[in-house]
Amino acid sequence: MNEQDPEWERDVIRKLAESSLREQKRARRWGIFFKLLTFAYITTLLIIYTDPEISKTSISKHTALVELSGVIADDEKASADNIVTALRDAYEDKNTAGVILRINSPGGSPVQSGYIYDEIKRLREKYPKIPLYAVISDICASGGYYVASAADKIYADKASIVGSIGVRMDNFGFVDAMKKLGVERRTLTAGENKALFDPFAPVNETAKAHLQTLLNDIHEQFINAVKTGRGDRLNVDTEGLFSGLIWTGEQAKTIGLVDDLASASYVAREVIGEEDMVDYTLQDDLLERLAGRLGAATAQLMMKKSGVLQLQ
Repeated sequence: MNEQDPEWERDVIRKLAESSLREQKRARRWGIFFKLLTFAYITTLLIIYTDPEISKTSISKHTALVELSGVIADDEKASADNIVTALRDAYEDKNTAGVILRINSPGGSPVQSGYIYDEIKRLREKYPKIPLYAVISDICASGGYYVASAADKIYADKASIVGSIGVRMDNFGFVDAMKKLGVERRTLTAGENKALFDPFAPVNETAKAHLQTLLNDIHEQFINAVKTGRGDRLNVDTEGLFSGLIWTGEQAKTIGLVDDLASASYVAREVIGEEDMVDYTLQDDLLERLAGRLGAATAQLMMKKSGVLQLQ
């Protein structure tokens, strides 16, 4: 009996060790499972609260917000496609009580601005019970004001920059510089006006006159859109009103370019009557935003490590 005791003890110890290993493996598997479950839960919450296509879904009455920020152009965030899509989403939500188009733009393409203007007019006609108010923050000039004039009313801050109802085309002339440098221009064209307004050739007065007619025509379209949108509220006798001049929000109110001085939150609360705002502005997708934030954070860390001066 005593001779078998050591073998018996080793067997018990081996079984206990194997049982302990099995328990550890089982614990690790459950630990991995719960970690993955937690990660999936956090990821889902992150998507819900950061993805605009999900977060903008509403369950109660609210004020819809669409941001028009930056240059209005086809390849910019404030393109007609982006702004029009956001406005349509806002109007199609049955819980939208009113829409605020918050504008901070120096202008841009007359074509893109015209698209947005026409779509605002169409949506207002299709949804007559849902008002659309333009609220100006820092600046609403040129194409930005083109868009704003389609709204039911326009609000601004007293220090906002408003106006610039005009059209411009920029060009440079390098003829004298080329002569000084001894550079010879060689351009072949089929069609006498194909190199229209060539910066490396002397001004062609005929071409210049033709381009001026284009600008005048677009300017007239702009003026008519503003007059149609603002109606009798606009003081058309104001000197320089359509000359490209700009005014402060306070000045713009006196000449009818804006209706009143107010912020977006005030308009939502006091004019529309729904203080809660849902943002319908189209955003970059989640991965692009996370990548952008990671890149910005990395760049900032590198600048700090390298001792680069920063303005803060």
